[in-house]
Amino acid sequence: MKKENNLILTAEGYLKLEEELNELKLVRRPQIIQAIKDARAQGDLSENADYDAARNEQAQIEAKIKELEYRLEHSEIATNAEKGAICVGSTVTVKDDDGDEDTYTLVGSIEADSFNNKISNESPLGMALIGHKEGDDVNVESPNGTYSLRIVKVC
Repeated sequence: MKKENNLILTAEGYLKLEEELNELKLVRRPQIIQAIKDARAQGDLSENADYDAARNEQAQIEAKIKELEYRLEHSEIATNAEKGAICVGSTVTVKDDDGDEDTYTLVGSIEADSFNNKISNESPLGMALIGHKEGDDVNVESPNGTYSLRIVKVC
């Protein structure tokens, strides 16, 4: 049976998720297991706040592990399909009609971070840029209206 690849990640994003998963499994999980053992050793569990806190933290860690495993299992690493064409993983410099330049890195929706100019391939700007090349003019249809950009550089 073929797995559905519905999440797109850059190679860097995939590695970050793997590192986070390994940290949770190999460091945090054993720490919380030890904290639960220590809390149990204190006696009556019905009124043991340390035990309750450790169990709650364990539930959160296990949920995060399941989420990361799902993301890694159902993702694919973006590859540059056509040389010079914008795709997930590309860094793009664009110029607007006023001459202002901005540089963005196109990433999958999981990695999107507008504060660091990492835009999702599913955003209006990301969808408009995909497949275009340096020197192309693109029209971006956003909720605030349509605007034009010129692609200055693609890395």
